[in-house]
Amino acid sequence: MSRIKVGRSVVASTIERLQDGGRIGHERAVLWLGKGVERIDELYEPRQQTRADQFYFDSQSMQMLFAHLRENRLRVLAQVHSHPGRAFHSEADNEWAIVRHAGALSLVLPRFAQEAAVDNFLSLAATYVLSTGNDWEEALGATVLEVC
Repeated sequence: MSRIKVGRSVVASTIERLQDGGRIGHERAVLWLGKGVERIDELYEPRQQTRADQFYFDSQSMQMLFAHLRENRLRVLAQVHSHPGRAFHSEADNEWAIVRHAGALSLVLPRFAQEAAVDNFLSLAATYVLSTGNDWEEALGATVLEVC
């Protein structure tokens, strides 16, 4: 698998949005979208219900996402969200992931991303890749993503 390119501005905006949730003690999630599989073209923040240990996209929010994907010929390449404590892929993360295609990425930032910055993002995020067997496998962020 070649590394997916993601712009520094997308990473910075991701961190900002996750930190916004963290300031009120809530998890938050964003999606990274692309026209192909080589580059993240856009950050998308679905409308969501959040609390300290959960985020939830309702059916209307999902419909809006699917319409956006269709209209702009995009696909979800990665989901990125925060946890209140350590970064790991929980059972809920495994079961309720938005992205379900082989090679999809799921990144989790610890402590509501409060310590995150563009330059430490890949080392701080717990990064997972969905296998062809539909299992989330942990990977080093720098092996699957390139911040440029």
